[in-house]
Amino acid sequence: MKGKLNNKLGEINISPDVIATYAGTVAVECFGIVGMAVVSVKNGLVSLLKKEALQKGIEVELCDNEIKLRFHVIVSYGVSIQAVCNNLIESVKYKVEEFTGMKVSRIDVFVEGVKPID
Repeated sequence: MKGKLNNKLGEINISPDVIATYAGTVAVECFGIVGMAVVSVKNGLVSLLKKEALQKGIEVELCDNEIKLRFHVIVSYGVSIQAVCNNLIESVKYKVEEFTGMKVSRIDVFVEGVKPID
């Protein structure tokens, strides 16, 4: 399902992949986030995604022109997970709402791993 916005000249449709890519870019800019993660269904291993595949670590649900996001992230070792996740939620909510013109109604963050900073 695509997000829809109407204006006086027509309709704007936003793909969930566009929202996921933008949200992933915002997320990895947050302090303490190493990157997005994907969990292998086959063996349960967690993999760090490259910048080109950030959207694979994010699930986007669009319902009644509201956005729900689920992030799977890897955080830096030694940081407060709660502080990092709160920062991610606030940053993503503000920037995605500004970017799309749609309301972000929910953001869930799943911390899939911890990695030392290089």
